[in-house]
This record gives sequence, C-alpha cells and structure tokens, in this order.
Amino acid sequence: MSNSIQVIPLTSLSFAFIPVAIALYFLYQWSLNTKNAVYAIVRMVVQLLIIGNLLSFIFISDNAWLITLILIIMVLASSWIALNNIAGKKIKLLVTTIVAISVGGNFTLLMISQGVLQLTPWYQPQLLIPLAGMIFANAMNSVSLSAERFFSEINNNASYHDARNQALHAASIPVINSLFAVGLVSLPGMMTGQILSGISPLIAVRYQIVVMCMMFSSAIISSVLFLILVKNSQTKK
Repeated sequence: MSNSIQVIPLTSLSFAFIPVAIALYFLYQWSLNTKNAVYAIVRMVVQLLIIGNLLSFIFISDNAWLITLILIIMVLASSWIALNNIAGKKIKLLVTTIVAISVGGNFTLLMISQGVLQLTPWYQPQLLIPLAGMIFANAMNSVSLSAERFFSEINNNASYHDARNQALHAASIPVINSLFAVGLVSLPGMMTGQILSGISPLIAVRYQIVVMCMMFSSAIISSVLFLILVKNSQTKK
C-alpha cells in the first residue's frame, strides 16, 4: 500500500459541495434557517484555510508557550460556543463552562499525551494540537447538550437532581452511540486517515481505541463538572 495520501485538486474538492447544495435546498424549501447554515459552511471553509496556514507555522515551531496559548484559546472558544443555545445565561455561565471543559479536557489530554503516548517534549504540536482539538470539541458538544437539557428541565419545574440526571443522560447518548457504532457502522477519521496513509489496520485500531476512550471520558467528565458547578449559578426562582 502506498504511504502517501492523494492531494485533492481544487476542481475535485468542489464536488464535496454538491451534496451541501442539495442539503441547503431542502433547508430553504422547508423554511428553516438557511442563512445560518450558509454562514456556518462559509465560516468553516475560511477557518480551515486559516488554520491550515497557521498549523504549517506552528508545527515547525519549538515553543511551549505558543502551544500553551493555543490550548487556552481552544478552551475559551469551545466554552463560548458550548453556550450558544443558552439564551440569557451565556455570560453568567461562561466561567463555569471554562472550568468544566478545561479540567475535564486537560485531564484527559494529560493522560493520553503523557500516559499513553508519552510525548517528549510534552508540547509536540503535530500530536498535541489534533488530540486537544478532538478532546475539547467533544467536551464542548457534551456540555452544550447538558446545559440545554438541564435548563429545559429546570424550566419545567424539575428538581436539580432530576434535571442533572436527565442532562447527563442526554449528553451521554451521542458518545455512547459512537462507541456502539465504531467498527460496525463507521471507521472514524483518525483510523481512516492512518489506513489511507499505509499504516497497518492493527496499529490504527490501537490509536482509535485511545481516541474513543478520550472522547468518552472528556465528554462525561466535563458534563459532570458543569452540572455540579452549575448548581450554584442555577437561576430558577
């Protein structure tokens, strides 16, 4: 098997937007938020183009402070985005969210980078940044689901205990489903990328086990921390 991944020409890349256009058409026909979807797609492309150029610089740097700054930015950005669906409470809950994602995500990142991979130095950007991205993004999604369900339950006069349990249950569904599906329904990105680059599937599987463990743990731990901390900032009257 070849050890190089095919470079995608821009003309070929354009085919990826054909199903995107079809999806946008149905959003428009069904009177849903098409503008927001278009904005999200455009922003995704711009962000990835920018980060592609930045990572090219970061990967050749040997600066622990720069990597630390990037990790902080990732935590702050994921915390802000996680609260997008919580109207009127975003600012108040920001510190709580930052603590939950930072502690849950960084603990998981530490165990993976130093316990499993034993990175030397610890700030190897080629490995640390992609791992941190997966961990913080997963924690962000889980906390977002937890927050939305928690306040929905609170607004329906549920007790803190019941709202907390329902919120954690809702947040755990996607990550638990992904555990059931991996290898049967889906071959996740890291595993697929490694196989395409010529790495033995037996080795790729070990890395994917690490990824699935870190996704599960970062999601649950961050959600648990958020739901514990949010009790003190819960605004039900």
